[in-house]
Amino acid sequence: MKSPKEMRTVHVMISEGEHQMQDFKFEISDARKIARTLSAFANTQGGRLLIGVKDNGKIAGVRSEEEAYMIEAAAQLYCSPAIQYSMEAQLVEGKQVLIVYIEESKQKPIYAKDENGKLLAYIRIKDENILATPVHLRVWQQESKTDGQLIAFTDREQLLISLMDSDIPLSINRYCRKAGISRRAAEHLLAKFIRYDIVETVFEDHRFYFKLK
Repeated sequence: MKSPKEMRTVHVMISEGEHQMQDFKFEISDARKIARTLSAFANTQGGRLLIGVKDNGKIAGVRSEEEAYMIEAAAQLYCSPAIQYSMEAQLVEGKQVLIVYIEESKQKPIYAKDENGKLLAYIRIKDENILATPVHLRVWQQESKTDGQLIAFTDREQLLISLMDSDIPLSINRYCRKAGISRRAAEHLLAKFIRYDIVETVFEDHRFYFKLK
């Protein structure tokens, strides 16, 4: 039996609601869907998953040991590379809640396999799991390189700066049109600017934009 102090800890977690580093799941019926959440946490700042808690914060409890096996399947079989996690069970209001802790991965990206076996990477934004863009993938690819890299400010780099010299975030499609460059080249350059903390991503209306920091 958990102490009253430990019980209050779960209630404090729930009182925070779902956010960047916390998600509620009433139950787990599909390990692939949970793999998306694990991927998003691992690719962002880490987080915790409370299983047996409804979206409104009401404690429902887990109904079988199958939930723990589904988490293991999601982390080991449906995430690539497999991720490490820790899990604890707490008895709250006479019901068992599983708390799964996922740390931010040092080996990004962490992919989740979809129903067709396709590998897709996710990131966590507020309380949503969002599909990572090719720019995110390029940032992680560049960060994995051990050698240093400098940005040469050619006309192409200067043009990017000038196009972003406003309060209006720039979409990658608009950047490609204005700069007259391929999408591949745009993704590569934006990733470098993000890595060097010159540009940041903005997520609005379920689309990604870019602006100067």
